[in-house]
Amino acid sequence: MAGKVRVTSLKINRSYGKGGGDRVYVCSCFGITEEQVREHADTGACTPRQIASACKAGTDCGGCVKRIQALLGRGACPRRQLIDQGAPALEELPEAA
Repeated sequence: MAGKVRVTSLKINRSYGKGGGDRVYVCSCFGITEEQVREHADTGACTPRQIASACKAGTDCGGCVKRIQALLGRGACPRRQLIDQGAPALEELPEAA
């Protein structure tokens, strides 16, 4: 197995800032936090692939994809709700920071 790397778990890093709050990093490769994933979900990203398109999370090692899935959950999806109301199915998401 020389030359192969297997990722078996993702360590969740916490960073404590000036405000006393903490940031939980979901994607260590690109420094994406839970808050950022939730913000993208609030603007219409309903799947890990859409999150990846919005901020690159999940596109490098892939270790964070299950965590992103867990954050997205199985709840309501703003994009699906808009489609049900007659909005276009495909709209561009804001550019990643």
